[in-house]
Amino acid sequence: MLTALWVAPLLVAAVVAAIPAARREVVLGLWVVLAVVEVAGAVVVWTAVPRAGGFADEVSLPWIPAFGVGYHLGADGFSAPLVAMTTVVFLAVALYSLRRPTDEDAGRTRAFVVLFLALEAVCVGVFLALDLVLFFVFFDLSIVLMYFVIAGWGSGSRAASALQFFLYTFLGSVVMLLGFLVLAVGGRGGITFDIPTLAARDPLAGSGPAGVLALVAIGIGLAIKTPVWPVHTWLPPAHTDAPAAGSAVLAAVLLKMGTYGFVRIAMPLLPGPWRSAALVFVVLGVVSVLWGALVALAQRDLKRMIAYTSVTHLGYVVLAVGAAGIVAAGPEARTLAVTGATVQMVSHGLVTAALFLLAGVLRDRGGTSEIASWSGVAGPMPRFSWTFALAAFASLGLPGLSGFVGEFSLLAGSLPAVPVATVLAALGLAITAALFLRALQSMLLGDRHLPPAAERPPTPRARLSRFRAPSSPDLRVAETTAVGLLLACSVAIGVAPALLTTTIAPAAAQVVSLVSR
Repeated sequence: MLTALWVAPLLVAAVVAAIPAARREVVLGLWVVLAVVEVAGAVVVWTAVPRAGGFADEVSLPWIPAFGVGYHLGADGFSAPLVAMTTVVFLAVALYSLRRPTDEDAGRTRAFVVLFLALEAVCVGVFLALDLVLFFVFFDLSIVLMYFVIAGWGSGSRAASALQFFLYTFLGSVVMLLGFLVLAVGGRGGITFDIPTLAARDPLAGSGPAGVLALVAIGIGLAIKTPVWPVHTWLPPAHTDAPAAGSAVLAAVLLKMGTYGFVRIAMPLLPGPWRSAALVFVVLGVVSVLWGALVALAQRDLKRMIAYTSVTHLGYVVLAVGAAGIVAAGPEARTLAVTGATVQMVSHGLVTAALFLLAGVLRDRGGTSEIASWSGVAGPMPRFSWTFALAAFASLGLPGLSGFVGEFSLLAGSLPAVPVATVLAALGLAITAALFLRALQSMLLGDRHLPPAAERPPTPRARLSRFRAPSSPDLRVAETTAVGLLLACSVAIGVAPALLTTTIAPAAAQVVSLVSR
């Protein structure tokens, strides 16, 4: 099942590549069907995860045995929820792409779909990989594929933004690979890249500089991908110039590869160095929270504002995993912090993907996502207004939505370990609320003011297509379905958080026990 989850998109991509480019409806239909199947498969894998902890449906085969490299996949309380979130986001992106395309995009639909199918395959592979080399291969391929998404379908300075994204994240991954090599080769017990084996051995225990070097190298690569201040500067231009679908996947899935790497690799494989550097990660997390929120408050472009809120939301995750390295806080609080951090990863993926798709609607209708260009849209765009308000409330952590569950849990778990840092980070909640409420008031209320392109009446042909081209600038059926799917998942987590926490908590407890060695 696990192999099928990442191989199936590649097989469908091969089929799509053989279909004539003019058959746009067939290409998109296959993509949607595959995306639905992927969601169903992710749910099956999730239900198979042992509630007492451990991996489900493990696959372990030799790949390069002479170097201790294997094809090892497995799903546990960390990976299964993130795989499910990934498949839901890609389904939403597939549904969103059913809308009426621009003339340029219509002729390149096949290439677009093939690229996103390959991207889904490697993203799922990252979260299932239990071998460091396999993890690195999927990790790096995601960077290459996202580069082509931004460069090929972006806007503005898309070539420069794509290149900056690639150079930052690729160089970070190379440094991370050096850390993997130190772990596999420099430790006791023989050469292996198998993550569970390395976790059981604690190979660099008592090694001094080697353990610190490995953590620094791995931490740099993961921090860039997360992104953590001050290595976050590639993120705003990449999001601003990427297409809406690309921004949704970049924020929801690719950024989580960094935070997931902390709980899957850095913490359990390097427990001693992690404990020693815990306060460093706490400080980086708090600075990321406050810096991201304050800079987001100053933005005038909606996509850039959402991009900087990602620095804030993932800063909370870094704060929580850092707090989990402070053994004096006790296992219960530390387990809660890691559990909340994982819930935050899932919540941020769902909510921020919805926000970027909605920002993409503005660019599609009016050619701009500048906040000042849109005012009083609640009248002409009621569906957009309701969904944008719900997504904003979820992002700022309103109770009853997924953002509240993640942020409350990780802050509660971090408080016993680092009370001052936690209180400072909590200020980011107020700033985030202020920036989203300001955007809601500016865009949804007041006198009606839309860009000229959004006020333009539809063509006769557009009036005939009720599914993809309405007579108003409001959300189309495909867009409403895509964003509604993501927000429905956020509401479900907010109302019934046990859907996530009962699966995540045993895995979090295991990681906390490994860090305590």
